[in-house]
Amino acid sequence: MKKWTALILTLVLLLGACALAEGTRTFTDDSGRTVTIDQEITRVAVSGVGAQIVVFALAPDMLVGVTSQWDAGSEVYIAPEYYNLPAIGQLYGGKGNLNLETLLAAAPQIVIDVGETKKGIAEDLDALTEQTGIPFVHITMGLETMDETYRRLGELLGRAEEAQVLAAYCREVYDRTAAIGESVQKTRLLYITGETYTGVIAKNSYHSPIIDMLSDNLAVVESPSAKGTGNETDLEQIMNWDPDMIVFASHSTYDAAQNDPLWQAVRAVAEGNYVLVPQMPYNFMGFPPSVQRLLGMTWMAKALYPDAAQYDLYEEIARHYDLFYHCDLTQEMFDALMEGCIK
Repeated sequence: MKKWTALILTLVLLLGACALAEGTRTFTDDSGRTVTIDQEITRVAVSGVGAQIVVFALAPDMLVGVTSQWDAGSEVYIAPEYYNLPAIGQLYGGKGNLNLETLLAAAPQIVIDVGETKKGIAEDLDALTEQTGIPFVHITMGLETMDETYRRLGELLGRAEEAQVLAAYCREVYDRTAAIGESVQKTRLLYITGETYTGVIAKNSYHSPIIDMLSDNLAVVESPSAKGTGNETDLEQIMNWDPDMIVFASHSTYDAAQNDPLWQAVRAVAEGNYVLVPQMPYNFMGFPPSVQRLLGMTWMAKALYPDAAQYDLYEEIARHYDLFYHCDLTQEMFDALMEGCIK
């Protein structure tokens, strides 16, 4: 009798375990963690702005919130149902202000982190999963591997076919840009940052890959900064570097350069060889560094080498906005976006 009782209890426990597992699956993320997730995912949160840009392209309808409110002016490009999503905060980055209470109230089935695989990320995400009861997963993304990132997200979110379209686009734009960079005599260039001071994105720094791919980046410094604001410099050093072209970041000294006599002493400025990086909804060159860097590649190649970049810039930018922002970019919107950005 005891044997039968034990057997029945064992069967009950096994059936209970099967019932608990029903409707779930496992996913091994890029930090090496195997996480139990729902079989079908419809509600997603993201860990930061970089992840938000990536996931928004594939599954905007799944997002239960954004990391922070969109920048003013973004409503031109982002549909109201997405523009007005609640702000949850972000796990990584300068703000690091993830609001767990707001996150729990939004009730996502999963939280997705996309980007570089930081040291200790597995432990961080395990702790958050345990604390919230919501699985956190990490997907790696680099400048050359955005296509694989989308394939992984397609697998995770059950949208493999849609993800493959985005993956193919990522591969096409990266390979096209790399080929242009290898085919031209590269322009001697500086990328200027900073509103209240003057900074440069240094060669071989975290934020310089597109600049280095498409130009002779003159900002060679001893310790390249990993910050988006770059390395602080001054006009004397800029004149010593003597660039043939200057690219000004959004929210920089671009306005001052057009009117300030000191800036007019810089040869590139005096000759009118400077442009502004397009911005909206995000800086094209990757601040934050995410998939919109493909826009930066497309724009910068055309701005520097119009003969080598044999494509219609409006058509290419509009294609990206359709795929990644779900926006029908009109010629009028494009013209406004490119003001000051093309010579």
